[in-house]
Amino acid sequence: MNQYNNQNQYGMQPQEHELDWESEIVNDAQEFILLEDGDYNFTVMAVERGRFNGSDKMPACNVAKVKLKIENPIGEVTLVHQLMLHSKVDWKLAEFFVSIGLKKKGEPFRMTWNIAGYTGKCRIGKRIYNNNTYNEVKKFYSPEELQTAPQQNQYQQQQPQQAPQQTTYTPGQW
Repeated sequence: MNQYNNQNQYGMQPQEHELDWESEIVNDAQEFILLEDGDYNFTVMAVERGRFNGSDKMPACNVAKVKLKIENPIGEVTLVHQLMLHSKVDWKLAEFFVSIGLKKKGEPFRMTWNIAGYTGKCRIGKRIYNNNTYNEVKKFYSPEELQTAPQQNQYQQQQPQQAPQQTTYTPGQW
C-alpha cells in the first residue's frame, strides 16, 4: 500500500522537489543500519563539493563529499565519505581513485569528479563520535589487492564447499 502513497495521479513516482513549510510528508524515517566490520562493494551515487574550514590536524581546504551506496544483505546503506583535497592526505585520494579504476598506481592522475556509477570495494569499520556509532570507510581496495589478498569478513555468506567427487577414468567413456 505504501508504494501507492508515493505515486502521483498518473501512477508515476514523483521527482525529488523542494518542500514548503506546510507540505505533507508521506515517507517514514529511514532506519539506520550499522554494518559489521568487513569488506563491501560500493557504488558512487554522487559527489558534492564543499569547503573544510580547518582544524588542529588539517588546514582549510576543499573537500569532496562522496555519497556511497554499500551493498549488503541487510538493506541498502548510504554513507558519505569526505575526501580532503590537500597534499597532506593525497594518498587517500589516490587510494579512492585507484579503487574505482580511474588512477593507475605509480602514474600521475588529474582528478575528475563526474564519477556517479563507478564501483569498487572498501573496508567498513565503525567510528564513535559524541557517543554515537557510525559506519566509516577505513580503506579503499585496489583491483590488485582484491586479486592477491585473501578476503576476510566479507558480508557475503560463503557457500559450503563440497568435497570433490572422485571419478575414475575409463578410456572411451564419457
